[in-house]
Amino acid sequence: MTASGTGWPRGRTSWILGTIVLFAAGILVGILLGSVWVGLLIAAVVSIGWLMAYESWRGRSVGVYDRDDNGAQL
Repeated sequence: MTASGTGWPRGRTSWILGTIVLFAAGILVGILLGSVWVGLLIAAVVSIGWLMAYESWRGRSVGVYDRDDNGAQL
């Protein structure tokens, strides 16, 4: 991880802000559906996907060759 001099990895703030927005949207969806817990569950699942997409977008493993990875494995 590349630190910004403070011990806090670069890009972490953007991911945390995105996660907070996703959880707020999940709570709103939960209120509309009649259960805040369902909204939080949906937000948690989407947040995991957000983390995977964000780290992929940052390109941490660009150019890494793995002969066993055919794109279907997580």
